[in-house]
Parts: sequence; C-alpha cells; structure tokens
Amino acid sequence: MTNEEIRDQLQQAIKGERVMLFMKGTPDEPRCGFSARVISMLDVMGTEYSALDILPDPRIRQELSELSGWPTIPQLFVNGELVGGCDIVTEMFETGELADTLGVPQPELEQAPAAQAPGQSPPLQIG
Repeated sequence: MTNEEIRDQLQQAIKGERVMLFMKGTPDEPRCGFSARVISMLDVMGTEYSALDILPDPRIRQELSELSGWPTIPQLFVNGELVGGCDIVTEMFETGELADTLGVPQPELEQAPAAQAPGQSPPLQIG
C-alpha cells in the first residue's frame, strides 16, 4: 500500500465516521495509557465511535500527523474535525464541553467507566 492510499483511507475514516479515534491498540486492548484514557471517557459517555490502531504500519501515524497537524496519539475527530489528544479530551470531558461536542448528556463524574459502549463499532483497519 502506498502512502497516498494510506492517506486516502485516513481521510475517508475521518470524514466517514461521526466520531473517529486514532489510537495505539484497539478499544478492547489499548496499547498505551493515553489511548486507554480516551476510550474510557468515550465509553462512559455512551457515544458510538470508531477506532483505528496506528501501530501496524508506522506510515499510518506519519500520514495522520501530516493530515491533522497534530503530532501525538491518540487523536479524536468529531464530524471530520480534530478535537485533540488525551489532554484536550480530558479537559473537555471534565468541563462538559466533550459531551456538548458529542451531543450526549454529561455523565456523572463518579460513574465508573463502562467496559465497552453498547454501540461501539469494531476497530477499523488500513489495508
């Protein structure tokens, strides 16, 4: 697969999925703490989202960072727009802005993270 094909698939995922998370690992098996933290916030909110593991090919991360202008992973997109990485998503979660962005009610902060959101899509793959 060429870099251009990878970029095209990334753009399709960003534009084609209402809530798209690029992460290390999968929602069921995150491979970094920052990705796990964003997953837990999305799960607590009960929002449907798609996820893509950037680890299988280093070019995925390179092309994604070039597209988004954001160097770190995870990267959360909503309605085709970059929301940010773990720190920004965490701050937005705590202030209620993430719930507004996602169009869902703000959960009680003491609510335990769900194991998996009921409507979560299986992880996407490049290739």
